[in-house]
Amino acid sequence: MSVLKQRITDDMKASMKSGDKSRLGVIRMILAAIKQVEVDERIELSDDRIILVLDKMLKQRRESIKQFNDAGRDDLAAIEEAEVLVIQDFLPQPLTEAEIDAMVAQAIAETGASSIKDMGAVMAVLKPQMQGRADMAVVSGRIKAGFAG
Repeated sequence: MSVLKQRITDDMKASMKSGDKSRLGVIRMILAAIKQVEVDERIELSDDRIILVLDKMLKQRRESIKQFNDAGRDDLAAIEEAEVLVIQDFLPQPLTEAEIDAMVAQAIAETGASSIKDMGAVMAVLKPQMQGRADMAVVSGRIKAGFAG
């Protein structure tokens, strides 16, 4: 069992003992998503693949929060925001804006990208480095800003 999956399982047990039902529900949802991928692909997920699953869950929650806020459903948005906090507990330390800007500048220089047409090459370099540590939509915006200015 991967280190991250063991940590998630241990946290589930701790949540059961403490009676934290909301956190327990989110952790069970995380473990179910991991198990689903493992069953579908008939493999044991590594920490890197688990981070991809968590990152996908985080992206889904962020999109839901935006839609709920647009619809005026603050009650549902609050539930999703609570889930985001639990999911983020298992992801690596997020990158700061300065770190993101530095990595984007380095990737643009490394790939020799000169226009928005080269954005795919820059994203290909950045995605493995930033997975689970930065919102890739924000990174995409930073890359576009790098080309503009």
